[in-house]
Amino acid sequence: MVKVSVIMPVYNAEKFLDEAVSGILNQTLTDLELICVDDGSTDNSLKILEDYASKDSRVQVYHQENGGGGAARNRALTYTTGEYLYCMDADDLIEPFALEECYELATQKDVDFIMFQAKNYNMEKNTYNNIKIFEMDNIADKVGESVFSYRDLGDLLFDTSSTPWSKFYNLDFVKRTGAQFAEGLIFHDNIFWWDILLNGERIYFYRKFLYIRRNHSESSTRAGDRRYFDAITISNMIWDIFIRHNQFDNYKKGLGMRKFDKVKHWYDRIRDDLKEEYFQAMKSDYEKIAQDQQFVDGFVPSISKKSKKIFFSTLKARNHEEFDELMKSKKSSKQKEKPNKFKRILKRILK
Repeated sequence: MVKVSVIMPVYNAEKFLDEAVSGILNQTLTDLELICVDDGSTDNSLKILEDYASKDSRVQVYHQENGGGGAARNRALTYTTGEYLYCMDADDLIEPFALEECYELATQKDVDFIMFQAKNYNMEKNTYNNIKIFEMDNIADKVGESVFSYRDLGDLLFDTSSTPWSKFYNLDFVKRTGAQFAEGLIFHDNIFWWDILLNGERIYFYRKFLYIRRNHSESSTRAGDRRYFDAITISNMIWDIFIRHNQFDNYKKGLGMRKFDKVKHWYDRIRDDLKEEYFQAMKSDYEKIAQDQQFVDGFVPSISKKSKKIFFSTLKARNHEEFDELMKSKKSSKQKEKPNKFKRILKRILK
């Protein structure tokens, strides 16, 4: 059994692949395996991987028809044999001592997983900067040096980064949870993360920057295309995870943010020619929620004013232009937190 299994999904990453692969193979911790799944690349990625495998027995390469990063990660997980698991992206960079330090901490503290910090590198501007969701300083301040569980985070639970590359997992723990990445969807790491986090009883936060995330124009999360519709599907899947773990009622405000604020975040960034279709998908999704009056009465008063505004404005608007106008209006954000008020508003909107 090796100490660390590293999995890496690869899709058309020839520009970055040498640095990503060598960044793993040149780690100060050498007892590892690197499991790469080429996800139907049309560039030279597969050849680059096969060249590495021919020179280093620690590298395993598998190929599949294009199914997305989630499918590639799930397949890679089936080949892992290590004590611990690390997920590397094919277009990013990692500090050479990262795996060794995480391994020593994880074994010393006997944790389910370690969380650590990451920097953002903007390739177009050639600048490094800290992003709140990747540095997670508020969580580090909260937990300090203690081993903690998700219950200790309170509402800071939703300030955690869902990215798998800023975590170092006990592989047996991952396999016991049965956590999987969503397949055929971008934002697929959200589903793996929330299942992992809500199973985590022993977590440690390592307050150190170990990873560099490259932000570039070829990233799927900057495309603005039809894949952004997946945000609506993912928001529903996250709700399902919290329901399955019997934690939905404990985290209503944060779940409202995931359902409304985050979905609108991608609405704001989708291409203009797709805005109306995306808006109608939002509206259809929220109308299903609104039909369950008992649920709405118990849920809506718990969410933020911003989430309420997005929810009610989506229901009220007939198209994305009206929605944009309602979101600009100050009046539509002043919903008093009274269940009867919500009933009247919803009845008027949905009739």
